[in-house]
Amino acid sequence: MLVTNHVLSGAVIGAAVRRPLPAFALGVASHFALDSLPHWGDWESRQHFMRVAVADGLSGLAAMGVVTSAVMRTPAKGRTRLAVSVVLGMAGAALPDLDKPAHIIFKRKLWPDAVNRFHSRIQDEAPGRFVSHELVAAATFAVSAAALIKRRAAVG
Repeated sequence: MLVTNHVLSGAVIGAAVRRPLPAFALGVASHFALDSLPHWGDWESRQHFMRVAVADGLSGLAAMGVVTSAVMRTPAKGRTRLAVSVVLGMAGAALPDLDKPAHIIFKRKLWPDAVNRFHSRIQDEAPGRFVSHELVAAATFAVSAAALIKRRAAVG
């Protein structure tokens, strides 16, 4: 699954849980759960992978910024806890994929081989799923995160 979707799902988790450490842990767990679902992945070449990965990584960072900004504009009561929970949910959800840029940039494995093997084995990637799976997931997570943040802000 694209990291942007992991980030957005982490925002949903953080807004729903409103507790920083559980949000982070559930974000990490959600990453593996989402990667085990059918999703898009069609890496014709390393160059193609890099084009998608860079665009997706930047999109994920932008999503983190937009969501964090939205949380920080909510009414003050409970805002800090909500913001920390949302940010940690997003960070936890994105964390397992940091192995890719770490390997490309630093030529280092970030995770133990057992984690990398597990992460590779659970992937259910196939071509032709970009719109039907990735874009639908992104829209669903974005709308859910916005609704939960708005609701959480209203109840404080």
